[in-house]
Amino acid sequence: MQINFIPAVSRDAALVVMPVAKDGLARTIWTSVGEGGVPIAAVAASAARFAGEAGTSTELFVPGDTVRHVLLLGIGAGAEGDWSKAGGALVTKLLTSGTIEATVDLGALATAPTAAAVARFAAAATQRAWRHDVYRTKLPDTARPTLKTVTIAGAPTGIDAAWMPQEAVSKGLALTRTLVAEPANIIYPESFVERVRAETEGLGLGITVLDEAAMRELGMGSLLSVSLGSVREARVLALRWQGAGEGDPALALVGKGVTFDTGGISIKPAAGMEDMKWDMGGAGAVVGAMKAIAGRKAKANVVGVCGLVENMPDGAATRPGDVVTSMSGQTIEVLNTDAEGRLVLADVITWTQKTFRPKTIVDLATLTGAMIVSLGNEYGGLFANDDALADQLLAAGLAEGDKLWRFPLSDTYDKMIDSPIADMKNVGPRGAGSITAAQFIKRFVDEGVKWAHLDIAGMVWSDKASATWDKGATGYGVKLLDRFVADNFEG
Repeated sequence: MQINFIPAVSRDAALVVMPVAKDGLARTIWTSVGEGGVPIAAVAASAARFAGEAGTSTELFVPGDTVRHVLLLGIGAGAEGDWSKAGGALVTKLLTSGTIEATVDLGALATAPTAAAVARFAAAATQRAWRHDVYRTKLPDTARPTLKTVTIAGAPTGIDAAWMPQEAVSKGLALTRTLVAEPANIIYPESFVERVRAETEGLGLGITVLDEAAMRELGMGSLLSVSLGSVREARVLALRWQGAGEGDPALALVGKGVTFDTGGISIKPAAGMEDMKWDMGGAGAVVGAMKAIAGRKAKANVVGVCGLVENMPDGAATRPGDVVTSMSGQTIEVLNTDAEGRLVLADVITWTQKTFRPKTIVDLATLTGAMIVSLGNEYGGLFANDDALADQLLAAGLAEGDKLWRFPLSDTYDKMIDSPIADMKNVGPRGAGSITAAQFIKRFVDEGVKWAHLDIAGMVWSDKASATWDKGATGYGVKLLDRFVADNFEG
């Protein structure tokens, strides 16, 4: 969907959207309606009990030189209101309504909004408009998106500078959502790499790709053990952004990219297995964040690394009880082949440290069903070896609506994954499943490296719509990571 900014409302605008603050109907400036329609509009809005609550709206048809279609849109209370909620609500209402263009009249407000507020409004509208209808060949006309453009009239000074980073994040979100939504016969390790390469071309990102031959030479036995049962070859993808000049990246973002997870020999139940196309949501968030960071030309050195595999059962697949050797040299007894994400992350984190030498690593993974049991679909789980890092991520998540909740790490939990025949086993007892998974990953983090693990199993896909997404892929993690970089790694 296109966002335009113009100085004033055009006389021939088919639909005028008038933002209204909570309890601010009496202060509304009705210039774009025309004097003849003002009394009718005011009475109609009052009769509809419209009070300007964020995200609420009411439609009016008012007389003038011609009958004008007006939509009153609530932006909420306070100096800044809730412009994100309002932007999402506008598109929710109009996306399939038959409306092609909506013009938002900021001049209707007695107090002009800030450029940042308007940029948030435009971003929410853009994000809510994302759809993945590629394979729907018989979609009824009434269900097809018609809204092509949101034009914002009277935007304040500085809107271009405020909109640029929001637009970059929105494009990153769209990439993440598309990757997560695509079926596993379309997005698999090799095609994931090619899709990302095409979608980030021209942004200035350095790209490194490892194939299985290169991984075998490096000794990535942990990651490769997951891929053994699939005809799809594994890949490691690294995207490097040097926005602060020469030098090692200060931050590495690492994503689990299991493009489909059957569970391997420890096969999952059939019911719901189709959802496992989004088991690459961590990798999806990483590449979306890297597209956003590069798109807004962040003044930071960041690398995003994805371990991409497909976990399938066949005669060559890893068996429960097998012992594999990771790139770090540590050995792992694989008790459950459905605990595969940590095996991928182990080698990717080791390779990232040896190759890029980051001081901070944040990994993201749809890692454990236990996290959904703990937090449902409201928060991602956070584990960290550094309190300041944990606080930074919590703050970024809260600011952007990608909420996190911190869990403990301790030696007691760590002992639960000791193996009698190898350095460790890949699962612990039934209890504390998300914590022992984090403890497993922690064993591959070098001394002195700040590290955080985000278990986002309940967050990358939603069965209900929100202000900025429809049912399906959410893009969780992109805004969180972009804000985390902006607040803590840019000078």
